[in-house]
Amino acid sequence: QVQLVESGGGLVQAGGSLRLSCAASGLRFVRSAMGWYRQAPGKQRELVAAITSGGSTNYGDSAKGRFTISRDNAKNTVYLQMDSLKPEDTAVYYCNAHTLMFDYWGQGAQVTVSS
Repeated sequence: QVQLVESGGGLVQAGGSLRLSCAASGLRFVRSAMGWYRQAPGKQRELVAAITSGGSTNYGDSAKGRFTISRDNAKNTVYLQMDSLKPEDTAVYYCNAHTLMFDYWGQGAQVTVSS
């Protein structure tokens, strides 16, 4: 059974930082591409950042220059370091694991940025 458990969300003031973590179990993490997506109220889910099994990264336009995705294969964990947060970053952030057969999703972590 695949499980993705996000942690690290919360309330932060504009300009602040947060680090999200996603602990994965039940899949071959080292061979999985991992990603972070977000969904704000009334909006579609959008890519924030992704990292391949080989460590290559890709960022959504809103995250470029402010967010950093990384992974620790020894801990089966992917991270999202978010700096210079803005109120428009407020959303539920979802961890995603992309394998050859399926896409898996975490339950989501709320990030709220106050102005």
